[in-house]
Amino acid sequence: MDANASVIIILFFILLCSPSTAQPEPAISPIPPAFSPLAPALFVIGDSSVDSGTNNYLGTFARADRFPYGRDFDTHKPTGRFSNGRIPVDFLALRLGLPFVPSYLGQRGNVEDMSHGVNYASAGAGIIASSGSELGQHISLTQQIQQFSDTYQQFILSMGEDVAINFISNSVFYISIGINDYIHYYLLNVSNVNNMYLPWRFNQFLASSLRQEIKNLYNLNVRKIVVTGLAPIGCAPRYMWEYGIQNGECVEPINDMVVEFNFLMRYIVEKLAEELPSANIIFCDVYEGSMDILKNHGRYGFTVTSEACCGFGKYKGWFMCLSSQMACRNASNYIWWDQFHPTDKVNGILAANIWNGEHTKMCYPMHLQDMVN
Repeated sequence: MDANASVIIILFFILLCSPSTAQPEPAISPIPPAFSPLAPALFVIGDSSVDSGTNNYLGTFARADRFPYGRDFDTHKPTGRFSNGRIPVDFLALRLGLPFVPSYLGQRGNVEDMSHGVNYASAGAGIIASSGSELGQHISLTQQIQQFSDTYQQFILSMGEDVAINFISNSVFYISIGINDYIHYYLLNVSNVNNMYLPWRFNQFLASSLRQEIKNLYNLNVRKIVVTGLAPIGCAPRYMWEYGIQNGECVEPINDMVVEFNFLMRYIVEKLAEELPSANIIFCDVYEGSMDILKNHGRYGFTVTSEACCGFGKYKGWFMCLSSQMACRNASNYIWWDQFHPTDKVNGILAANIWNGEHTKMCYPMHLQDMVN
């Protein structure tokens, strides 16, 4: 066994054996502004970019239930969010006049607990069911939609069908998924996928699969949907370390795949909005928003653009964030929190763009604020 393998085993042992400090949900959820909510509820489907604690309850290495995760969160405690603080849907919930919504596995299952929405997102999840499986358990996209279907049935039994349909059709659904199909499937060449699919064909497969899942949600009376594109993971510390980048430049072949997928999804969303009666679907290109931050980092107050705040190795990209000793002091100076995830500050900027394009235009054909007003 080489030295690197020994270090990995030791770090994994620390991760599994150290006690979790996560709270099932924030002890105090910020009180929204004193006005009627702009939507009755917010429902979230996705991966670690929007996981608010699902994976705390699963057997997986993809966990954010210990410090320094959550150190800058409202409660200053880890909750399972893969950030030093808030994730994008936290910022958007407050914009909508809603409290932070609970993770599906972190609530008691009462309709009252789900009255402002539910977060089904699971770190490691992808459009392909097996993406991320090497990390352990996760809730795939199809499983998350099944969980929502179960929730919907509870609403019908509790509220009555007409009221439940009205409630769901006026609620906002936020979908952020797909990146793990590259990180944990295509780029790992699982099942020799590289030889079966060129990047363009793989992108088409993913996009068409996500299209069908959006239609499945529509058949459950979902009408207001925000679909986010993929982030520029070619600029993530993990891949800059893995590809031996010397000067902090992004790995362009990886970003090229992201750009192609986002192009396809924007087109699909436009067509779905035309095809599905009463559907209100927007596509928000996270790549565009993230590249604006990277290119204009000084304007946003970032001083470190390629190295993560917390991690190990060159660019802090070799290994995940496991302890407070690995973390920088002031995450607000950093774009990247860990090897794959942005800081709370970046999440806030992206959420503001999704809401009303405050910093740069990301969403088509409208912003979330336009959708709910």
